[in-house]
Amino acid sequence: MIGVLGGGQLGRMLGLAGLPLGQRFVFLDPSPDAPARDVGELIVAEYDDRKALDELASRVDVVTYEFENVPAATVEALAERVPVFPSAGALHATQDRLVEKGSLVDAGIPVAPFRGATTGIEVRNAITELGLPVILKTRRGGYDGKGQAVITGDADVEVGVAALRGADLIVEGRVDFDRELSVIAVRGEDGAFAAYPLVENHHAGGILRFSLAPAPTVEASLQAKAEGFARSFMEAHDYVGVMTLELFQVGDGLLVNEVAPRVHNSGHWTIEGAEVSQFENHLRACLGLPLGATDAVGSSVMANVLGALPDVASITAIAGAHLHLYGKEPRPLRKIGHVTVRRDEREWWKRLDGGLRSLATVLPALEHAS
Repeated sequence: MIGVLGGGQLGRMLGLAGLPLGQRFVFLDPSPDAPARDVGELIVAEYDDRKALDELASRVDVVTYEFENVPAATVEALAERVPVFPSAGALHATQDRLVEKGSLVDAGIPVAPFRGATTGIEVRNAITELGLPVILKTRRGGYDGKGQAVITGDADVEVGVAALRGADLIVEGRVDFDRELSVIAVRGEDGAFAAYPLVENHHAGGILRFSLAPAPTVEASLQAKAEGFARSFMEAHDYVGVMTLELFQVGDGLLVNEVAPRVHNSGHWTIEGAEVSQFENHLRACLGLPLGATDAVGSSVMANVLGALPDVASITAIAGAHLHLYGKEPRPLRKIGHVTVRRDEREWWKRLDGGLRSLATVLPALEHAS
């Protein structure tokens, strides 16, 4: 029995990957409507509820988590009773963006220039050192563009600090990058390591809209560099499970933007587009099973379904399309599902009439393609 902290769509997809392996799941989530409720038992409680944690620990053989904002104290408490992967140490290294950046630097992994700050004065001092523009982010929490502000001039500083509600902050130099990539890697308790092909990601409004997998025009040296960064970080923190590095490509080089200590949105394509999905490989690592092959099968476009339920008939009429709905109530810009279109031909989307835009009528997220 596997325990999962968090019952969102990532937990749901972990459950769907584990059921064919004969695994059963208990999820802990504060919401009775958590999407994972359909693929396992659901304990409805806050993440620091000691009674709920005791119940979870007593019923499972191993625990993992589907998002990085669970309290580290919760992971530490559970680890006294049952194995937890990734470890509390790995979570500590990735929950706080300032600590995370320091951990990356310690591992010899390049990142954008950064400084810690709390007050407007400290932000201005950081800007003096880094130059404009910068991105102001909360050190903890925040996702899909939340918890950050772009600072292009002095007038933005107080507005940005106030908007982030006085939280501890990190100031990052803005990177003039060529494209956004991610590498998804998995490491077993025995040190076995594997990585998926680099993925090219397209965002709008801070939200991932679609991914191309494998990323087009990737030299073997670039793939090797990304894998080397992932391996170095994972080994430094004795990491077990799937981890994602969000990357900026600048010329022939890579900078790490953020670390996600979990399965990741940019890896959803692996369900249909890889030999073994990121979700199954995460479970294999946590269970001490051999890691599965991470090779791509053909090539895929993965698009998030945002805000409103799609026309199911239109999507399922597309050759190679696979629709995943999460059972979440629609609301503006909320991720309520995704679509992966997979075909055997490499970079098949280049041969479409109109390219990626020709899919926009049925995959609205792709309207942001360039």
